[in-house]
Formats: sequence, C-alpha cells, structure tokens
Amino acid sequence: MCGIVGYIGDKNCVPILINGLKRLEYRGYDSAGIGILQDKKSLVVKNKGKVSFLEDRIENLSLNSNIGIAHTRWATHGIPNEQNAHPHTNHDHSIFIIHNGIIENYAVIKKSLLNQGYKFNSETDSEVLVHMIDGFIKNGNDLQKSVQLALNEVEGTYGLAVIYSNEPDKIVAARKGSPLVVGLGDNENFIASDVSAILAHTKQVVYLEDGEVALITKNSFSAKTIYDKEIQKEVHEITMTLEEIDKGGYPHFMLKEIMEQPETVRNSIRGRIVLDHGTVKLGGLIDVVDSLVEKKRIIITACGTSWHSGLVGEYMIEQFCRIPTEVEYASEFRYRNPIVSKDDAIFFVSQSGETADTLAALREAKMKGALVLGICNVVGSSIARETNAGVYTHAGPEIGVASTKAFTSQLVVLALITLLIARRKNLSQVDGKNLAEELLKIPEKIEAILKLNDKIEQIAEKFKDSSNFLYLGRGYNFPVALEGALKLKEISYIHAEGYPAAEMKHGPIALIDENMPAIFIAPKDSTYDKIISNIQEVKARGGKIIAIANEDDDDIDNLVDFSIKIPQTIRMLMPILTVIPLQLLAYHIAVKKGLNVDQPRNLAKSVTVE
Repeated sequence: MCGIVGYIGDKNCVPILINGLKRLEYRGYDSAGIGILQDKKSLVVKNKGKVSFLEDRIENLSLNSNIGIAHTRWATHGIPNEQNAHPHTNHDHSIFIIHNGIIENYAVIKKSLLNQGYKFNSETDSEVLVHMIDGFIKNGNDLQKSVQLALNEVEGTYGLAVIYSNEPDKIVAARKGSPLVVGLGDNENFIASDVSAILAHTKQVVYLEDGEVALITKNSFSAKTIYDKEIQKEVHEITMTLEEIDKGGYPHFMLKEIMEQPETVRNSIRGRIVLDHGTVKLGGLIDVVDSLVEKKRIIITACGTSWHSGLVGEYMIEQFCRIPTEVEYASEFRYRNPIVSKDDAIFFVSQSGETADTLAALREAKMKGALVLGICNVVGSSIARETNAGVYTHAGPEIGVASTKAFTSQLVVLALITLLIARRKNLSQVDGKNLAEELLKIPEKIEAILKLNDKIEQIAEKFKDSSNFLYLGRGYNFPVALEGALKLKEISYIHAEGYPAAEMKHGPIALIDENMPAIFIAPKDSTYDKIISNIQEVKARGGKIIAIANEDDDDIDNLVDFSIKIPQTIRMLMPILTVIPLQLLAYHIAVKKGLNVDQPRNLAKSVTVE
C-alpha cells in the first residue's frame, strides 16, 4: 500500500521521483504527489488519480531541484482527492511530509493541535505529523530531533520522509511497521518504500527497522532510534535486476507472472532436493529443524492468497508428518488471545514479508515463546528479519496485485518443508524419493498446462458476462477453489465463492441455474467419485459446468459443458497444477471486460496497514 520515494544529490530529482513512483504503481494507489525544494522554497504538486496525471501537470512547470520526495496514496482516512493526497505541509509550507501507515491516536493529537491554533487542510491522519514536527521545531529543535519527539507521541504505524526548507541539505525518514529502505549512491542517496523504485540508480541499500529515524544527505547516512540512540546499520546488495520487474513483452504483469511459473517453481526447488536420500536440504531451517520435528503442533498464519496456500500446507503436514496443524487468519490471530506455547511452531506466510497483520501476529507469537518461522519471497523483508528462521520462495518480484506465481511457489516450499519433517519422522526413503521425483516433474507439467492458454481464453469469452461463479473442490483442492474464486473477484469484480464440494447441498445449491457457472476441480483422486456426484447435482439443475480434470479422463466430457485437461500428479502436489487454469481463466475474463488487470480497484499489493 502507498509508495514513498525520495532523492537528494546533484541531479534534478523530478524525473527520478516520477520514474520511482511509476515503479511503485503496482502496489495500488488512488492519488499521487511530489514535493521539492526549488530555490530553497518548497513546491508541492499533487492530484487524485494516476502518476501520469501528475507527470502531465508538472511537465510545463520547469521544476528543477536536487532534493525532493514523492508519494502514491491508498486512501484510509479521507476520500481520494487532491487535498488528501501527499505531501502534506505545515502552515507556511516550510515543512512537507509523506507518510505510509495509520496514526491510531490521530484524533486525540488533532484535537490538541487545533487547540494550539493549527489549521488542517485534509481529512487524513497523516497531516497531524507535519504540524507536530512544526511545533517541536518552533521549540528550538532541529528537524531530526523534532521527528523523533513527534514519533514518541504517536501510536500506530509509519513509513515517512520529511523535508524542511530551513535545513535544505537533508531528508529525515523513519519507519515503524511500514517498510522503508535507504539507497546509497555516489554523491546522491535515495529513500523508498520498495527497492524497485530506486533499483535503476543503486543496488546498495540499508533497511530501516521499526523505531529508527534516518538522516540522509547527498554524501552521508546515519540512523538513530526515536529515543536518540545511535545505530550502526548494515549495507545490503540487491540482486534483482530491472528486467525482472519489467513486463518482458507481455501485455500485463499478471500474464507474465502466470507464464513464469515453470521457472519460478524450479527456482523454489533448485538445490534443495537430495534425491538419493528422498529428502530435502533447507538452509534457512538448518538451525531449527531438530526443534521443529519435535513440536506438538504447527500453526500456519497468513492473509489472502497466502492463507489459501497455508490451507494446502495443513493437508500436507497432517498427512505426511502426522503433526496437528491449524491455519489462522493473521488478522484474527492476536485479537483472540490465542493459546500458544513453546511446544508450537508457527509459520508466517507472506509474499512481501511486510503484511501488517501477519507481522503483528508474528510478534504476538514470539512474545508467547513459540518457534516463529517465515515463508516469504522478499529477501530482507520484515518477516525474514524478525522470525527465528525460515525459507525464501525465490519466486522473483511479483508486480501484479493478484498473486499467482507467489502462490505456487509457497505451495512448493510447504511441500519441501513437509518432506523434510516427514523423512525425519516416519516417511520411508523410498516414499520420500517418489515424492521428490514428482516434485521435480511439476515445472514441465505446468508448461503443458500453459499451452492450453488459447482454449482457456475461448472459455473466458463464453462466461465474461456472468455475474456469479461457484468454485468447488474436495480435499487438497478445496483451498484451490477458494483461491480460484479470489482471483476472479480481485481482477474481474465478478462475485465468486469457493466451497468444499460436499457443502454445496447445504446451501449454495439454491443458487444454481442456467446463469450460474460452476467450476469443479475434479482430478482423478480418492474423492473423484464424490465430485462426479456433485457435478450430476449441478447438471440436473441446469447449471453450466467447467471442469478441471486429468488428461486421461474422457468420461467427464459427457457430463460438463467445458473441460480443461491437465497432467496427473500425486494428491499433495495437485493444487500446484489445478490452480493454473483458474489463474488464466480469471485473467482472460478480466481482460475481456476491459479492466485493469495489474491494478484492480481498491486493492494494494502489499497490505502494510491493519
């Protein structure tokens, strides 16, 4: 959610900031703005809508400055409009600020500031910050100290950057619960909420931690806590390339990322399988694996698509490891005072590694003494840094808001973790080797499914005007039904529901008619006959049926209106295959409806506020 980019150096910052914002558009936003110092005077330009509108507005303004900050906003407090867009300024425009996050006690602070004579121009919670900083500067403090003092009074989350015209050679930035990274260059430095915004200029970065305040000049960087304690920070080198965050000739990032899945799955597997021994080697868990194997319970905690991958992981771990496993919504976990102890291992799953609810759940579990483990995609993310250990998915940058390749890579990592634990408990070498061999075959089977893209597009044409969908699956494929429905909702705005197929007759069957398409995930496994019975029930009521079935299943064609045939694999790995056609179907329906597939309305890629 929201995007931050800042620059200080010898170059004109305006094109750098605008291009940085464009790199952050995938995160989701509804307004954009830029603030610079020109001739030591602040100039702020902002608007509702896209970065391209902002670019058009500043094109004829002859802006030239070597210091500036820019922002894309995803509305929380106040509607999307120019007033509520960032940057926000103090009364004389000498201070301007951009902010990601939520100030939970802003109402109390705002009331106090109003009593002091401050006037507000927006409905946002963020505006209180600039007036608080103004007040501390008036009391004789410099900018960094004023930011520290202000943040000591704040409850909530923030990633922020501030510029003050009377100290025109510095940017002050701070972070709590909202990611922020400082980029280091030659006679220039950067600030951003995501490395993709500054990757064109530097690969040397410093990650800010919660409660840290950074002072950035063109030649230096330093950090303190909000309590004024000096901190020594480690410099990291970014390994991703610009090519990885470009579309690569595809019309949309989402399609590119769907098509990348054979390679991203290979990357998730690469170097981790020890085939002769029927096991895996996960370097990120090497120090905790003995403890993990002995845990009495495993909990998987996540949000959205990652929660769906966790549900599949529950089936995997319970079937092969025989450890009781629960899957929790991270957003609910800490609010119900969960029963957690040192006998539990808890996996926190997040593509970005910055999901606010998942981070909050992590900290709650850590405080209660559980072994906390991460599964995430972004190296150096908050979850990666705050867990005891973990596994990277190595899916590469995922730009499309609707997660695709991250989901399949999470499933692969959960399968690897399952194999690791199971071999140390009760799974034989022979069975472990068979499982590992099947896992190694998954990328080529995904490639075979992707060749069905044209056929799936034709099916999408038939159903693009439907207003409701029902997705049904059993066992391992029930979570895939949930994920397929979510993909359709996210990008096509068509109402869709995922259900265990057996639950259909306990309510949803009332919805079935000739206008209600039902998608059945029907591979030939132990639940196949039951799924066929459910298909018959829908057919008897005139419903239109799309089936995801195995290549050798000719009988199902007589029962359904459309079938998408995919290769066979073992039950635990089937969700990695069955989800691919559902991703493509959602994509093509949304495209045919003329919608913005990569940036669906109201959604953000990384949900960094609760």
